[in-house]
Amino acid sequence: MVWEMAEVRTLKEGRYMNIDEEPCKITSISTSKPGKHGEAKARIEAVGIFDGSKRSVVYPVRHKVKVPMIDKRQAQIVNIAGSEIQLMDLDTYEMFQIPVPDELKDSLTPGENLQYLVAMGRKKITRV
Repeated sequence: MVWEMAEVRTLKEGRYMNIDEEPCKITSISTSKPGKHGEAKARIEAVGIFDGSKRSVVYPVRHKVKVPMIDKRQAQIVNIAGSEIQLMDLDTYEMFQIPVPDELKDSLTPGENLQYLVAMGRKKITRV
């Protein structure tokens, strides 16, 4: 299972949630008071982990949303070939390739360790 259900009122800034089936990091949450005929609402601003686009949604505080299971792992750089990088996970020794972010292209060297995250079957380099 790559996600779990959680109520909107339990979410906090810096945590993650799915918006439009895209895992996003929550940047701000603001709640309104309950009205005469309704319940309190929460406005959530978030940024996509993989695409970097800003998203915002409004839900009742009792609404259940999907929260992705984020797994942070360590890997070693095996090879750099153009815009692809080959990595080996340091726990499972699994070999895989992912695209290199533009901001990290010049700072990567083979044999170096880095941190990456796995969310909903996709991988992204987070720190060298």
